Amino acid sequence: MESSESSGDAASETKSGKRRALLLMGCPEVPVQTSIALYLAFKLRKRGDEVVVAGTGSALKLTKFADPEGHYLGETMNIDRCIASISEGKRDFDLCFAFAHNDAGITYAGTMSYISKAKLFVLIFGRGAEELAETVEFDCKKLVAKAVHDPMPLKKLIDEVIE
Repeated sequence: MESSESSGDAASETKSGKRRALLLMGCPEVPVQTSIALYLAFKLRKRGDEVVVAGTGSALKLTKFADPEGHYLGETMNIDRCIASISEGKRDFDLCFAFAHNDAGITYAGTMSYISKAKLFVLIFGRGAEELAETVEFDCKKLVAKAVHDPMPLKKLIDEVIE
C-alpha cells in the first residue's frame, strides 16, 4: 500500500552535483529496519547521492555491525544531534527517509517535516503499519508495508521511488 502525498520540489544538488540524503532511524525493534536501511543506502549511493544515517544508539550499532567496512552507510550520527544540527540551521538535506514502526518514529518524521527543507519519505512498517500511517498529518510521501521480518514489501516500494 502506498500513499503519495508529496513534500517539496525536486531535490536540489550539492556543489558536487550530488543530492544529500538522510536516513533517520529510531528504535530497531522491528527486524526489517536494519536490512532495509542498508538496502536504501546502497540504492541511494549507487545513483550518486551522499548518504548520512542518523539513528538511536542501538539502530546505529546494528547497521554498523552489518556493514563493518562502511560500503553502504557513509556518515553516521546520533539522531538527536542530527535534529539539533538541522534545527540550528547548521545543515540540511535534499531527501529524508524516516523509518517509523511506532508513534515515536512518526514524531521524528513530523519533526523533520517541520525543520527541514528535505523531500520527506516516511517508511511505515510493522504489524500495525496501515493504522500507523493514518496518524500522519504532515506533508510527505508514505511508503507503507506490513513488514516485520520480510523486507521484500518495503524493497518493492523503495524500488518504485529510487531509480
